[in-house]
Amino acid sequence: MTDPHAFDAGRVVAEVDALLAGPVPEAEACAIAGVWEGPDLLGVYEEAWTAAEETADGHLTALKDDLKARWGLPRTVGMRVPIFRRANGAPMPPLFRTLVKHDLLGDLAVWGPVGDHGRYVAVSLNQIDGDRPFNVAAIVSEDPIVELEDE
Repeated sequence: MTDPHAFDAGRVVAEVDALLAGPVPEAEACAIAGVWEGPDLLGVYEEAWTAAEETADGHLTALKDDLKARWGLPRTVGMRVPIFRRANGAPMPPLFRTLVKHDLLGDLAVWGPVGDHGRYVAVSLNQIDGDRPFNVAAIVSEDPIVELEDE
């Protein structure tokens, strides 16, 4: 039986490629794909929780290494400002509104423009709550993905 939480770098990179080639919903300002999700962490504590976090971070690092080999070093775009804007009900650009709406709050590793369409690609490691699974998401945007300034 196949482990549903196994990380297959080839499959994940193919999912990023498919996302890059597909449509970007105008209303969302980006296309999003969950490319990996770990096990549920309800009742998981201490060393086992830390091991799950390290595994998830290792999967993100492996994906970033594969994309780095293709497109060079990524830029880091922090999500601190969008998180605070959400908490305060402050406005933000559509791309960040979409990411926050989907609880994709991990800092972004961003490349771009890349591909035939000159789009921007980002990946991030996320976790909605301490008991929920870690997940890796890929994001594609037609517009540059740049860090928001403090207001």
